[in-house]
Order: sequence, then structure tokens, then C-alpha cells
Amino acid sequence: MEMEQEKMHVSKELCAESAAYCCSACHGDETWSYGHPIRGRAKSRSLSASPAPGSTKEFRRTRSLHGPCPVTTFGPKACVLQNPQTIMHIQDPASQRLTWNKSPKSVLVVKKVRDAGLLQPFKELCTYLMENNMVVYVEKKVLEDPAIVSDENFGAVKKKFCTFREDYDDISNQIDFIICLGGDGTLLYASSLFQGSVPPVMAFHLGSLGFLTPFNFENFQSQVTQVIEGNAAVVLRSRLKVRVVKEPRGRKGPVPNGLSENGAPAPGQADGGKQAMQYQVLNEVVIDRGPSSYLSNVDVYLDGHLITTVQGDGVIVSTPTGSTAYAAAAGASMIHPNVPAIMITPICPHSLSFRPIVVPAGVELKIMLSPEARNTAWVSFDGRKRQEIRHGDSISITTSRYPLPSICVRDPVSDWFESLAQCLHWNVRKKQAHFPEEEEGEG
Repeated sequence: MEMEQEKMHVSKELCAESAAYCCSACHGDETWSYGHPIRGRAKSRSLSASPAPGSTKEFRRTRSLHGPCPVTTFGPKACVLQNPQTIMHIQDPASQRLTWNKSPKSVLVVKKVRDAGLLQPFKELCTYLMENNMVVYVEKKVLEDPAIVSDENFGAVKKKFCTFREDYDDISNQIDFIICLGGDGTLLYASSLFQGSVPPVMAFHLGSLGFLTPFNFENFQSQVTQVIEGNAAVVLRSRLKVRVVKEPRGRKGPVPNGLSENGAPAPGQADGGKQAMQYQVLNEVVIDRGPSSYLSNVDVYLDGHLITTVQGDGVIVSTPTGSTAYAAAAGASMIHPNVPAIMITPICPHSLSFRPIVVPAGVELKIMLSPEARNTAWVSFDGRKRQEIRHGDSISITTSRYPLPSICVRDPVSDWFESLAQCLHWNVRKKQAHFPEEEEGEG
């Protein structure tokens, strides 16, 4: 899958002595090619990349949220060195469209478990997909539901499924796109199945909240067909890459099939024989005091520098997607998924001045128990894999290179504000009555 975007061909040179990146603003070697304007809006001339006097080149502003061009310039000669370790390229939400290199052939259907109301939609969807020659993957435990086992009419379809087991089978390279039936938790679960690149996700609202699931199931045939044909907008929801390093405390038994508990390759040994585990998180990492009655006391480092000590019930480190979940309940601001950021939100801090903060995407956060902490802490990842953190253990968090491409009903902006209004009733109130026309004309 690739995003349709305005393509710009930038020729680069390496300086012979310093091997530093030489941008076009300094050396005048940049060439441009033009794409089609998006949504009919004309491109404006870039002030920060204007051509030199007498030059015949015409510079056009791109629609990137990072800056006016891939190589951001400041004045006639200053620029920022190109960073080959770029985490994510964030572009204008309006330009993010789904396209396929090849026609999709396989689809993973993730269904909310223990919900009898989803059985009929699940059967209808799977039957429709197979009638359109799609290979359908489902989790093995889904087909073990007594209502599906006893349904003789569904027997012929059931034999065609490809099944897998969480934590045992790796299907990351076999799935073209994902369809979720359920609520937000179903989408979070689907994200956890892919510790690397995530296929596009189409989420139907069949759960209790539905902030991340914009599609209604009534017209699923036409909507699924549009996605298969590549006619859809997507929003790239950034994820967090989390690495937990623990001091060795006793030996554990072998993990089945060489996989760790979250489906990633079995963790190796960190420096000093410590145990290391890695997770991909869509919403948030929560560090709290667990069952202890003492305040949580953890140190937070940013790129190796101690920035604060959290004393309270804990701290939430969330993505923009997670800003509308636990973080919002703890008093944080809500951030659009296209904003490249990481949010740090204290949980009931024992301080009147400890407010939530937003830091740039790509920084590395490290969280450890303070030396004077009276008790241990507990950590969870999107509400799962909860575990204890003791003295000497550490949690490293940064922006993942593998975002989750979530398919939109309309576009990233409209869908997000629609969810704010419908699910959280954001700024929903009765309108103020206007004055009668007679009073407006008086005095």
C-alpha cells in the first residue's frame, strides 16, 4: 500500500570533505515536478523556498505538515540537515488516499468475542467476502463459538476459513487488509496482532463506544467494495514502540513457537542478562501504583535527561489517538491523529502545577522507579499485558515506525470531529436564543 501524494524529485549531493547533506537552497541543484492539485485548491508560492534572482525555476508549496518542502529552508542559505532516521512522514490529511500495488486477495476479520449480536453480521460479511473470491482469515477461537459450530447453513463457508492462534501463528505477511467488527477494543486488539507493518484497517461500529470505528454495517457491501477498489481515505494513526527491560528474577519456562506473549519474536537478553520485551501500542502506556496504598513515584527521562518525577497515582504516555481515551479522562487535551506528538499526562498528581504536556514525536522517553519509591509500579499497554515494574527495571517509549492506517468514511478531519460530537458530545449544548428583530432595531 502507498499513499497518493505530490511527488517531488530532490537531487542531493554529499560534500566531499564533511559528507553533510547539501540542500538545494545552498547549492541550487533542486528540480521539481508537479502533481495534480488536491481538491481543486491551487498551490501557493513558497516564501521559504523562493527562487534566486534571475532563476527560471518556479517553486511550489507542497501540502506537508512538516514544512514547505521536504528540505525545509530558512532564508537563502540555511537549512536543516536531512535525517535518514525519520520516524513518520506526516502529510496533509486531505491528501491521504488508499491505493493498492496489487488487488487485495486476503482479509483478516476480527470479531468482538462474547457478543452474540455480532454472529449474524460476521456470517454475512464472511459469506460476501468469499463470494468475491477473497481469502478470509479468522482467529481459531472465533469458529469455536457454539452458535457457529451448531449452524449447519454456515458449515460450507466455515470450511473455507484460514485460521490462526494469537501468540503462536505469525500472519503479518499474509494479510492485505483488516476488517473489525466491534468497538474500539476490537481495533486495539487487531493492532496488537501486528508488531511490524500494519495492513489498512476498516472498522465497523458494532460495539459500545465506536470512537475509532467510523463505519456502519447497514451498507457494508458497497463500503467493502470501495475499499477493495482503492477508493478510500485513510488516517495514519501513530503507534508507540515500547521496550521493557527487567532485572533477572528467576527463570521462566520456554515460550511456545519462539514467540513472546504479544506475538513479537521471543525477547532476547539485554545488557547484563536483563530480560527485554517489546510492544507496539496504539492508545497509551499506563504506569500506575497498582494495589499499593502509597503514591506512585517514578522518574521520567526525555532523551536521557531527567525532566520530572511523577508522584501520584501514575502517568499516561499516549499517542494522539489515545489522547481521547484515558488521557482525556485524566484532563489532557485531545489531539488529532495526524499531529506528530507524544502526550504525557499525570494521573491524580500530588501537585497543583503538574499539567499534561505534549512532546515531539520521535523523542525517547524512559520511565523508571525512583530510588526512594516505597512500592513497585505496574504497567499496561492498551489495557493489556499488565505487569509489575520493580527497582532496576525500565520502560523506554518512542514513536513507532509502523503506524496503523485506519480507513475513513469521508476524510480524517470530518471523521474525527464527527466522533468527538457523537461519542464524547464535545461542545454539544443548546444554542443561545437570538433577539427578536424588533429589539435588534431599537436603540
